[in-house]
Amino acid sequence: MDIVERVKELIAPILEKLGLKLVDIEFIKEGKPILRVYIYDPNGTTIEQCEIVSRKLGKLLDDEDLIPYSYTLEISSPGLNRKIKNKEEYEIFKGRNIKIIVKEPIDKKNVFTGVLEGLEGNNVLVKNKEETIKINLENISKAKLND
Repeated sequence: MDIVERVKELIAPILEKLGLKLVDIEFIKEGKPILRVYIYDPNGTTIEQCEIVSRKLGKLLDDEDLIPYSYTLEISSPGLNRKIKNKEEYEIFKGRNIKIIVKEPIDKKNVFTGVLEGLEGNNVLVKNKEETIKINLENISKAKLND
């Protein structure tokens, strides 16, 4: 099994118990390997939450010997102006300000900003001052939180 997939399985019950969401996992093998896990609390992710997750996940990883060589485990929040990488994040970050750049213009516009209202099928919903815009996931060139 892939390391990232196994980490997702191991961390899920930890995050659920703490009321946190998993945003992303990166496993960087170049140089000194780093396992980086991004977690999110809609009320604001704290250092204490990151420390708790780090201790609990670190123990599980050690018990399983999932990564049989020296590596660094990093647990952090995704940051204020983070790029959106996967479909699930459009639900996780609902209510946050977002900026989306599209590949093909919609009503002669390529850039949309507003409040992320989540997903409806394969469309991202963004509410600006006048309306809610539906943007197909496949038309998104770049999306990032814009707080």
